[in-house]
Amino acid sequence: MKTAFRSVAAFTVFLVALAAQSQQPKTPPKPPLSPSQSLLESWNDIGRKLIAMAEDFPEDKYDFKPNPAERAFSEQLLHAANANYFFIKPANGEKMPPAEDPKRDQFKDKAAVVAFVKKSFADGATLITKKGDSGLNDLVVDPFANQQTRIGDMAWGLIEHSGEHYGQLVVYYRVAGLVPPESRPKK
Repeated sequence: MKTAFRSVAAFTVFLVALAAQSQQPKTPPKPPLSPSQSLLESWNDIGRKLIAMAEDFPEDKYDFKPNPAERAFSEQLLHAANANYFFIKPANGEKMPPAEDPKRDQFKDKAAVVAFVKKSFADGATLITKKGDSGLNDLVVDPFANQQTRIGDMAWGLIEHSGEHYGQLVVYYRVAGLVPPESRPKK
C-alpha cells in the first residue's frame, strides 16, 4: 500500500511539474520600454481618448454644461488641449501661452475644436519623440511653481491633468444620457 501511495504521489508531482513547465512562455519576455517610449505611449493613450470624445460628442451638445458653474464640454476640451502647451512651449524654448484658456468663440465649430485637440497631442508626441530618453531630463521652469523641473516630469503631470479632464467628460456624457466611447462594447 505504501508503494502504491508513493507511486501515485510521485506521478502527481511529475504531472504538476509538467503542467508548470508547459505554462512557461515559449519566448522570453519583451524588454521594458525606454522612459521616452513609456511616456509617449501614455501621452498618446490619453490623447486618443480625448480625441475620440471630441469627435464623438454631438455638435449640438458641445456647449452642454452639467450645471451653470462648470465649463461646457467644448471648454473642457479646449482647456485640456491648451494646457499641453504649458509643457510643449517651454520644452521647445518658446514663450509660454497666455494663462487664460482659449475662448469658445475662437473656434467656429466642432471640427475646429477637434483639430486643436489633435494638434496639441500631436505636438506633444513630436516633442517627446524628439527629446528621447536623455532629453526628458532637460530642465525647464514650471510656470505655476516657479521651479525648475524635468521635461519628462512636466509631461507626466500634463498626462495626469488630461486624465482628470477625461474623467470629468465621462460625467458630461452620462449626464447628457450618452455612453462615452471607451465604455462602449468593443466590436
